[in-house]
Amino acid sequence: MARIELSHVTKRWGGFYAVDDLDLIIEDNAFVTLLGPSGCGKTTTLRMIAGLETPTTGKITIDGVTVFDSDAGINIPANKRRVGFLFQNYALWPNMTVYQNIAFGLSNIKEAGLSVTDNGEIVRNPSAGGAVRKLTKAEIDKIVARVSAIVKIQPFMDRYPGELSGGQQQRVAIARTLAPGPRVLFMDEPLSNLDAKLRLEMRSELQRLHLSTGSTFVYVTHDQMEAMTLATRICLISNGVLQQYDEPLKVYNQPNNTFVADFVGNPAINFMNARGAQQADGSFSLKLLDDYEAVFTPSERVNTEDWYREADADIAAFEAKVRPAEKTNKDVPFNYPIHTVTDAPAPPAPDREDWVLGVRPEFIHISEDGPVEGEVFSAMPTGMETTVRIKVGNYLLTGVVFGGVLYKIGQKIRLSFSGDGATLFSRVNGRLVATGSLSVKK
Repeated sequence: MARIELSHVTKRWGGFYAVDDLDLIIEDNAFVTLLGPSGCGKTTTLRMIAGLETPTTGKITIDGVTVFDSDAGINIPANKRRVGFLFQNYALWPNMTVYQNIAFGLSNIKEAGLSVTDNGEIVRNPSAGGAVRKLTKAEIDKIVARVSAIVKIQPFMDRYPGELSGGQQQRVAIARTLAPGPRVLFMDEPLSNLDAKLRLEMRSELQRLHLSTGSTFVYVTHDQMEAMTLATRICLISNGVLQQYDEPLKVYNQPNNTFVADFVGNPAINFMNARGAQQADGSFSLKLLDDYEAVFTPSERVNTEDWYREADADIAAFEAKVRPAEKTNKDVPFNYPIHTVTDAPAPPAPDREDWVLGVRPEFIHISEDGPVEGEVFSAMPTGMETTVRIKVGNYLLTGVVFGGVLYKIGQKIRLSFSGDGATLFSRVNGRLVATGSLSVKK
């Protein structure tokens, strides 16, 4: 299997930086999702690792072997990197049976030190010497039997792709990709052509496949639900720049900035502008939702002066990076959404006493004695849970209530913010300051 390392990898066309100075380590046997909006650079990153796209600058190693180095002039072609690629389009030969589709690429393998175990695994040992040879028909049969069993398509070996469902065709494509024994399996939105129910089933299959093969998986998606449920780590990219690279729950609970907080989570996080100062005990005394006074208590104490000093230095270092061409796709601050009933005037330019509070819908608690008064703007029950939009003054907050609870539009309710999952961001730079609890004064 393989560990992948990207060092200062950049891909640009003129002044457009599709990937901007990316440093990334993907550990052996990891399942990493490259996540982000359309055009953010995630597919370009995948294609550069696979060898289907040539980086402008940087270095890429797979399993300790340098496959690209702009300074040394190294660029190993894709067919020599021993990687598998699973596309959004299944790309199956319609005139070939399932068996023939899986076996097609195996007939082109020609290496020294090649052998196949009894259970159908390819063993490569070029240092053992011996003549360059191809796989025999019996060896191909073993390999096809093994990979078809992994994805559970043995009963369909004599069928043609047109006789299979979308999910079955995707399983054939996965088996064909696994057959040559790739060190890394790349997947570019492989489930987007499937319906919602089948996508859920295939997510489970891919998770099981990752464990059974022990391979390193790199998976591109714009669907944050796929990223959350499949990955061991999420690599979230925006405008070619890495925003966060962490375990899924850390990305969800401790987002690096307002962009990450907004992109991950369904229903989306609630943002509220707030103003106030840090107190001697480390808490923040804030005013939010126009009329309410609140206290934000960080889970871990933070000194805002030190925090701003480090953030300013980090931002300055990023802006000072030497680029051979001016970046035309400028890095602009994320315009986080504040949902209102009617259009509200833009807030004044922020200073260091302006903050953004983020509260996930599951932390909005509806109760009779809640300090915040609201009105049900809409209610969408799904059986297991109800998504409620609550009007507080001119603002709209989204909450999730678990269980079969019914609310009427216009119903008066009261709410509070429960738990310690609130997030405090700086309005000046959009970065996470702290996570903690938020209490509103009655």
